[in-house]
Amino acid sequence: MKKQKYYVVWQGVRPGIYNDWETAKKQISGFPGAQYKSYPTRQEAEVAFKSAPDFYSGPITKSVRNTGGSIATLIQQGLVIKNSICVDAACSGNPGDLEYRGVETATGKEIFRIGPLAMGTNNLGEFLAIVHAAALFELKGNSETVIYTDSRTAIAWIRQKNIKTTLQKSEVNKDLFALVERGLTWLKTHTIQNRIIHWDTPGWGEIPADFGRK
Repeated sequence: MKKQKYYVVWQGVRPGIYNDWETAKKQISGFPGAQYKSYPTRQEAEVAFKSAPDFYSGPITKSVRNTGGSIATLIQQGLVIKNSICVDAACSGNPGDLEYRGVETATGKEIFRIGPLAMGTNNLGEFLAIVHAAALFELKGNSETVIYTDSRTAIAWIRQKNIKTTLQKSEVNKDLFALVERGLTWLKTHTIQNRIIHWDTPGWGEIPADFGRK
């Protein structure tokens, strides 16, 4: 007997949780930038639908790419959600002086910027940027704005509520690790309500929060 699966559709014709694949497929088939994933239990699906840190991103059919296009065009085509911010981090060396920030996707307006923090890594910066954005939205009572990141590692750390870094804590980077510990504590005592979506750099170009230091 085939096991029951539950299908979460974060972005599609009608977002929601579906008990069968055929119904879920109708919501995503041909829909640009569709986001969906299956789960073995209804409970897991409900938790995922609210927090959405881990999903398959992309339509069931071949997606329409817009390499080199403007952010406005990406939004107009439905590939990128307008009500969103993008987060990113930059290191002068890795490890090195670290900064991270969040900007409005549509306008590029900077919402927050932290750093430089001594002896950090890009992964830690990407992680902190997501937590910073999520905590900021919670304070404002905003659960609707999407958070884009180009770091799959940071998304995994957020999902696991744990970090896996080889960077050693020292007197030099103690301020950075203090922020990391605060971030982990916040994650373990809160549920992120905003969707976290991986930014498709090959298809969409550099994330708007990029520091332009490559």
